Amino acid sequence: MKNSFEYYICPNMEVLRIKDIIEELETIAPGAFQESYDNSGLITGNMNNEVNKALVCLDCTEEIIDEAISKKINLIIAHHPIIFKGLKKLNGNNYIERTIIKALKNDIAIYAIHTNLDNVLQNGVNTKIAEKLKLEKLKILDSKSDKLAKLVTFVPRDNAQIVREALFNAGAGKIGNYDSCSFNTEGKGTFKGDENSNPFAGKPNELHTESETRIETIFPIHLKGKIISALMSAHPYEEVAYDIILLENNWSQVGSGIVGELKKEMAVSDFLTMLKKSMNLKVVKYTYYTKPIKKVAICGGSGSFLLSKALKAEADVFVTSDFKYHEFFDAEGKIMICDVGHYESEQFTPELIIEIIQKKFANFAPVLTETNTNPVNYYY
Repeated sequence: MKNSFEYYICPNMEVLRIKDIIEELETIAPGAFQESYDNSGLITGNMNNEVNKALVCLDCTEEIIDEAISKKINLIIAHHPIIFKGLKKLNGNNYIERTIIKALKNDIAIYAIHTNLDNVLQNGVNTKIAEKLKLEKLKILDSKSDKLAKLVTFVPRDNAQIVREALFNAGAGKIGNYDSCSFNTEGKGTFKGDENSNPFAGKPNELHTESETRIETIFPIHLKGKIISALMSAHPYEEVAYDIILLENNWSQVGSGIVGELKKEMAVSDFLTMLKKSMNLKVVKYTYYTKPIKKVAICGGSGSFLLSKALKAEADVFVTSDFKYHEFFDAEGKIMICDVGHYESEQFTPELIIEIIQKKFANFAPVLTETNTNPVNYYY
């Protein structure tokens, strides 16, 4: 594989640490978005270590570690975590143990960004596939419903704008393509401090009535600490009253799979030809379908669990991988399943990771691996 994404560090560039790279990646795909079975995050290494280059790959294997050693690279960014379950021993009895041992011996950090990068609409794995297929009107196929909360607080009317801005800057108030979203109502608040109080308005041991604004705004639950900190810093009261309400709302920006549309509908044979060319595929396993293709559902990696969602979205085709034999029958002629292979469905993810890093650190050196880690071969 030709390495077309190699860059070199500018001599005058400020020192970067592993945590700087991780923080930027997790601005796009926070660790809180990963599935419960996943193990995304820093697997080996120290967050505070300086990083010279990063080797970006789909899987971290012994060959990947050897490549990092030969290129004097001390950070590997992989899509798939090398460790999914806890290791009780490190004896080198399998490729996972040998890979970890070699990384530790050579002081190489391994970071994985897996289902959290799968589960975002903006700059996510599935969006990258959709880009290759030139799809429009992208939406999450199965949005998450446990990732949002609402903050309700009460602020003196003259201080409401300052508090709102602090909350928005901390990440609150974002709904779809909109930001700075809040609802505000005016009312009267009452309070009486004791002899140990130092009230913003009024006097200790005297009942005070204050014209207040009730501010309501939504925020991602993983930002709770940051949101509360911003509230406390900006709010003028000695004791701040607020409520946090967990929401069951579906989050349109976070979830599994996506669905989009082709610019023009295509015949099945034309779509399959385009799919194979656009994704550089050797083979496509697909089910019989007769209607024109317009709406396309996508899930990088193992996506059979989303077939019902693809059908509900009225997609004509579902592009994913790892369907079992009997699961192909579930299409029942209502949708075309296109199983392109696990590695093949996620092959553009390293390219995506490099693009994210380069947007923030223009002079840093992410290197696209030259090692093909696909364990599946095809014989013709």
